[in-house]
Amino acid sequence: MKAELCQFCLRSGILCPKCRMKVERGEITQLDLEVARSLVSLENEYPMLQEVYFRGALEVNETLVILVRRGDASKILSYGGKIIKALESKFGKNVRILEYNSSERKFIEDLFAPLNVVTINKIWLPDGSVETRVILKGKDKRRRSLNIDVAKEIAKRIKGMTLRVEFAE
Repeated sequence: MKAELCQFCLRSGILCPKCRMKVERGEITQLDLEVARSLVSLENEYPMLQEVYFRGALEVNETLVILVRRGDASKILSYGGKIIKALESKFGKNVRILEYNSSERKFIEDLFAPLNVVTINKIWLPDGSVETRVILKGKDKRRRSLNIDVAKEIAKRIKGMTLRVEFAE
């Protein structure tokens, strides 16, 4: 696995001076360290992880969001969810894999998966701010598995987007 930290630091658990400076400056958090070490420990069992670039992680309520490079989310999901289940059991939280440098539409579709996004619009408000309106398909039972407030907070913290979520019948 590739990351902002060097491989030696991830495997040994001891930070070199360069990586220690990144932690002290706040470029890398303690959560990033824990998630990166967990992903490295899973590399032997799931070799596809060696090609994944881990960008960072954040916690929103009971959800752990793992940010990877564009195209790497499918590599983590390719083992039938076994990597996700291993991470969920280790951290005790729901795990979402998102691509940090994907387009806005792809990011929103991944954020609300497995729900289908019908449309995405921009709303310009009188105070000069912009909201992104997301219309999701139907009010099916899967909606309950995804907390809409958590999804809004994730979008705000990662992309700086304010979401307005609606459902179409």
